[in-house]
Amino acid sequence: MKLIALLLLAPTLCLADPATLIRAADLKRTPASDAETVSQLPAGSAVDALERQGGWTRVKAAAGEGWVKMLALRYETGGAKSGDSGVKQLFNVARTGSSGTQVTTGVRGLDEQQLANAQPNKAELAKMSRFAVPADAAAAFAAKGHLAAQAVAYPKP
Repeated sequence: MKLIALLLLAPTLCLADPATLIRAADLKRTPASDAETVSQLPAGSAVDALERQGGWTRVKAAAGEGWVKMLALRYETGGAKSGDSGVKQLFNVARTGSSGTQVTTGVRGLDEQQLANAQPNKAELAKMSRFAVPADAAAAFAAKGHLAAQAVAYPKP
């Protein structure tokens, strides 16, 4: 009897979560920034989120299957739809440990030894310098986006 119940419920445990890309994203072959790009997905693309690994989510899209950065996705609301018995939410909780209504991601900081042993990476600094823009270009960009300067009081050490 338990085996029959498990077989009947197994397909619901494998359902993908529908999501939409909130910005254009590279569809990567593996969950890494330097991985091969399978395709470029435009903002607004509908995808099915299949699996999460760190800050990456494996998705199935019209352009293929691969990995996108987790923060590029907006999931369908977790609320029950008209006529929904809540069974899908129940299985989502059983499968993932959450109802899917909130996602939090964290980043591990550096410890004291890592800071003490840190070495500058001149190649990465040079690469980062290529992203710098003149102050007037930054001001023009801000004006185009209707952004205004704000004074921020920094906390005292």
